[in-house]
Parts: sequence; structure tokens; C-alpha cells
Amino acid sequence: MKRIKIIIVVVLSIMGIIGIVCLYNYIRIKTAKIEVTLVKDRKVEFNSDVKVSDYIRSINGKIEKDRKIDTTTLGKKIIKFSYINDDKIKVKYQYDIEVVDTVEPLIWLNDTYSVEVGSDINLTDKILCGDNYDSNPKCYIEGEYDLNQEGNYSLVFKAEDSSGNKEEHPFILQVYAPKQTSSNQENSAENYINFGDIVKNYKNKNNQIGIDVSKWQGDVDFDKLKQSGVEFVMIRVGGSLGKDGQYFLDDKFKINMEKAKKAKMPVGVYFYSYANSVTKAKKDAKWVLKQIKDYDLKLPISFDWEEWQDFNSYHLSFFGLTSMAEEFVKDIEKKGYSGLIYSSKAYLDNIWLETKYDIWLAHYTSVTNYEKPYKMWQLCNNGRVDGITGDVDIDIYYP
Repeated sequence: MKRIKIIIVVVLSIMGIIGIVCLYNYIRIKTAKIEVTLVKDRKVEFNSDVKVSDYIRSINGKIEKDRKIDTTTLGKKIIKFSYINDDKIKVKYQYDIEVVDTVEPLIWLNDTYSVEVGSDINLTDKILCGDNYDSNPKCYIEGEYDLNQEGNYSLVFKAEDSSGNKEEHPFILQVYAPKQTSSNQENSAENYINFGDIVKNYKNKNNQIGIDVSKWQGDVDFDKLKQSGVEFVMIRVGGSLGKDGQYFLDDKFKINMEKAKKAKMPVGVYFYSYANSVTKAKKDAKWVLKQIKDYDLKLPISFDWEEWQDFNSYHLSFFGLTSMAEEFVKDIEKKGYSGLIYSSKAYLDNIWLETKYDIWLAHYTSVTNYEKPYKMWQLCNNGRVDGITGDVDIDIYYP
């Protein structure tokens, strides 16, 4: 009995000590010194790269995790974080920011726009009008014109997004009658670039020179390609029949892959996408992975989206476009492959948002002035090489 009493006393003593410690810690935390001075202007642009500390002018301690803030939705956001103050006490704090969009919509238009008389196109559908955030900006044309009447019309294309940002572009609509061409008119001299000249001018120890092919190159002789110095080939795996159409395998995909393997030619693949959502892009990736599972790819898998003439009908913001491409590449890389996002310089500069994923740049010039990083450069589409009849794209890869 005496022993039990002793145990009870000990237990109660321990519980008392624990209680005192808990109370002490509670009071210590509650009375902990918190000195945080915030930046006064806490408005941040949509999709900006900012961290918790960017809005703190001074703090009596160190932030535990200076995480990146999600700025991909507009409006007020509460930012919560913990930090260790100068007295080594962990305290919690929060502040608010406001995510805003102040970027004007983009109107992809020159000073003149020409259409043939009698055309039945809808100009507001065909002239690219998009926005970084809004997937359906209001786009319209001010002024009178008649597509059935030849002439020049002074018009203004206007756009407004959901945040009230506005843009306008005056232009001349030229409605012209088709010119008659003589059947005896001689074709201009053929212009093409020899693959050997590209090797001579660009090859170094830090790159590889290759080509990309699809069914449009017909029957490819991979042995001759290799003898000509081609170091790799990007092969089209296929695409889909429009936004909601079924997938199709490029007519020459399998034979090109088999011939490349036989010639021991390193290959990558590209997929021509009509995706209009992240969900569709992820389906694209799943389909591509199924088609290439039996092949050994040494080079990346590329997402190729080029529906610029019908961009308005896709109802994509520039953020939405970039996001779905990134999801495609992310799913590809989860399976151990490397990925690329393909596009031309003009669209990379003006429409695609900055991305952490590798870029396959299309820029048909001798020296590109594209300023951001890229992994592959398609520098021409009129290349000639032994092993292919007709034109072919020539690419430089930077492993």
C-alpha cells in the first residue's frame, strides 16, 4: 500500500512538472516578442515570382521556410508563415497581399491586314487577340468595312480583359481582287541550305547537328543521313485530328524509328498538339508515352502547339497555354524522359510565359537573337541532305 502511494505521488509530481513546463511554454509563446514591419504596397502582378520575405521590410528573427507565393489567382491572399525570433521562440505570423492583373491584352496585328474580296472570314476570329490572364478577352473592331467591296478601310481593333486593361490597334484593312498569274510564269530560283554547310559553320564539341522528320519527308535513308554527318533525328510520333479529334500515328513513325535503330541513330520525338486545356495536354502525354514505350529515346520528347491562326477559338489565356505545355512535359519527365516545348521566336517572345522547362526554338536565321535559354534550335526549314528527297528542317541540339 505504501508503495502504491509513493508511485501515485511520483506520477502526480511528474504530471505537475509537465504541466508547469507546458504552461511556461504557452506563456512564453504567447508573450513572445514579435516585431515585423511589412512593405506598404503589397500588390503583386499575376503569375509573379515572389517569396514570403519579399513583403517583409524587417523582422526580429529568421523565417523558417521562405516559400514561393502562389500568384496564379487574382484577389486578396492571406500569407501565413512561422519564424524563430531573437529569443529562439517559434512564432506564427500572417499578412495579406493582393494579386492583380495590369497587363494589357495582346493584338497580333500589323498596320495593314489583307483579305481577298468575297472572303467569308470573321476578322475578330482570325486576328489573334489574347491575354496573359483572361481566356476570353473582349475583342472587337470599330469602323465600317465590306469584304465584298474592294478597297482600303481605316479600322481600329480593340481589346479589353476582365481586369479592365485595354489595348487598341489602328490598321488598314485591304480588300483586294485576286491577281491573274500567267501559267507560263517561270518559278524563281530554288533556294535551300546544304546540311554540310550547317555542319561546317556551326558544329563544335558542345553541340550536335541533326534534323526533324515526319511523313512529309517520305522514305528516309538513315544510312545516308549518317554518312552525311547527321547526328540525331527528331521524329514526329503523331498528333490529333483537331481539338476533339482522335489521335493518329504519323504514317512514317514506326518505319522511321526502326530504320533509326538499325542505323544506330539517336532519336527524340515530337507530338503535334491541338490541346485546349491541361486535361487534354495530359491525355496527349499519356498517348505519346504509350506509343514510344518500346523504343530507346536518347533525345527529348517535344510538345508542339502551333494553332495560332485559330488561337481565339481555343479560349486560352497565355498562362493557360503555358500551363498545359508544362503539364505535358511534367508527365513525360515523371516517366524518366526529358521534355521540350517547341515554338518560334516571335511567339516565345510575345505569348508564351516564362517556363522552367527546356525550349526547342524555331528561328530561321543564321544567328538567333533569342535572349532566353534554349535546348534545341531549328534554324531552317529548307535544308537539304543526302538521304531525303526535298526540304527538311535542320536543328542544333545542346546536350
